Amino acid sequence: MSSKTKHDNQDEDAEATKSSFIPVEPFELVVFGASGDLARRKLLPSLYHRFCDGQIPKNSKIIGVSRTEMTDDDYRKDVRAAYEEYVDDEQLTDETWSEFIAMVEYVSIDVVDDGANWDALASRLSDGDRIRIFYLAMPPRLFVTIAERLRDAGLAHNASRVVLEKPLGTDFASADAINEGVGQVFDENRIYRIDHYLGKETVQNLLVLRFGNILLEPLWNSNAISHIEISVAESIGVEGRGAYYDGAGALRDMVQNHLLQLLCLTTLEPPSSTNAEDLRTEKI
Repeated sequence: MSSKTKHDNQDEDAEATKSSFIPVEPFELVVFGASGDLARRKLLPSLYHRFCDGQIPKNSKIIGVSRTEMTDDDYRKDVRAAYEEYVDDEQLTDETWSEFIAMVEYVSIDVVDDGANWDALASRLSDGDRIRIFYLAMPPRLFVTIAERLRDAGLAHNASRVVLEKPLGTDFASADAINEGVGQVFDENRIYRIDHYLGKETVQNLLVLRFGNILLEPLWNSNAISHIEISVAESIGVEGRGAYYDGAGALRDMVQNHLLQLLCLTTLEPPSSTNAEDLRTEKI
C-alpha cells in the first residue's frame, strides 16, 4: 500500500468516527419567557447552532411567547441583536441566519391574565400531531398556571412535551405542588425537568473523564484524592435578572442545583448504564 493511499484511508476513518448530528423530525417549539435572559442568551443561539449543524428541519417552527408587545419582525431583530451581543461565533452568516429566523415567530400573552387570548398561540400551531414542546423559561410559580392554561386551550395534545427549568419551586412543598399540578396535564414521560448547566461541554465530559480514562479511573477515589473544590467563575453579573434573584437568590440559583449536580457527577459510583434511571439512582 502506498503512503498516499494509507494516508487517504486514515483520513476516511477519522471522518467516519467524527460525531455526527442526527436530524430530528419537524417540530413546534413554544418558548415561554421568550424576551427573558435565558431565551435570548442561551436558547435561541443554541437552536441556531443546531440548525447550522443540520439537526433542525426548515419546516419546524419556533414560537416565542411573552407579555411584551412585539411583532414577529421586532422579535426577530431582538433575537439577532442578542446573538451578536452574547455569542462570539463564526457560524453567523446572513444566509443561514435568514433561513433560521424564518422559522421564528412571536405571540404576546400575559399568562397570569385569566382573559388572555390563547387563541393567538393556537392559530400559530398546526392541527396535526407534530411533536410540540413547551419550554417554560419562567419563574416556577407559573409552571402549573401555564400547564393548566395550555390544557384549557386544547394545546397540550398527546404529542406535546413540557420542559421545566430549574429551580423547581422553593422547597419540598412547592416542588411537590408543581409536580402534582403539571402532572395533571402532562404524563410523567412527557415532563422534562432540566438544569441547563449540565449542557456545558466540561460537565458533559465528566463521566467520560472519570470512567473512560484508563489513567484517571483507578485513581479517582478517596485514597488518591484529599478533597474536592468546585469553583464556578462567571464573567456576567445579575444584569437583567434582578427580579428573579430577588426571589430566588444566588444560593438557590447556583448551589442546590448546578453545584450539587457537579458534585454528584464528580463523586457518584459507576452507574450500571448511562440511561436516565441508572444515572439518577447513582446521583441520589
